[in-house]
Amino acid sequence: MIEIPARRGKAARVRQGQRIRVINTTGQQVVDTWAFNDDDMRELMSMEHSRVAIGRIIPRTGDALVTNRRRPILTLLEDTSGGVHDTLFAACDRWRYEALGCTGFHDNCTDNLAAGLAALGLAPPETPGPLNLFMNIPVIDGNRLEIRPPVSTAGSYVTFRAEMGCIVAFSACPQDIVPVNGLGMRPTEAHFELLD
Repeated sequence: MIEIPARRGKAARVRQGQRIRVINTTGQQVVDTWAFNDDDMRELMSMEHSRVAIGRIIPRTGDALVTNRRRPILTLLEDTSGGVHDTLFAACDRWRYEALGCTGFHDNCTDNLAAGLAALGLAPPETPGPLNLFMNIPVIDGNRLEIRPPVSTAGSYVTFRAEMGCIVAFSACPQDIVPVNGLGMRPTEAHFELLD
């Protein structure tokens, strides 16, 4: 099992057909998730294209998330977390925290993606919209977005199958100003494991 430290990022290479399990260790931690084609990182998991492919805004078991070239990259096989995830919110960044009133540096998922990939000697071609695992952002009245605490419980997880050789990257979201990571607003670690 590989730790995604609180407020930090981690990345790993995954073979086609291999499974990836992402564990919400404490139950309240959002994990921003990205995937890039290992042969050409310009092909990447795209939430915009995936919403079209699956016909909804939250993936369910059996759904294949697709790339910006509309090819399957990760298929959701298992979900014990309550099935509430987000495909609408961009990864947090320095400008998001400035808008929330931060005057100095704040850890953020955009930097965590870059750091996780840098540990593999890679750089993201861009910061794609992430699959925000365990993030609870309901659409109210068909139009308004609301930030709510996760419904996931400690030890719950999602499992994906890689549909191509890819690089997966994760950020244990450092948001501590709004209740993305629970009412305590205290980011924690999460974990993932690579399974055959």
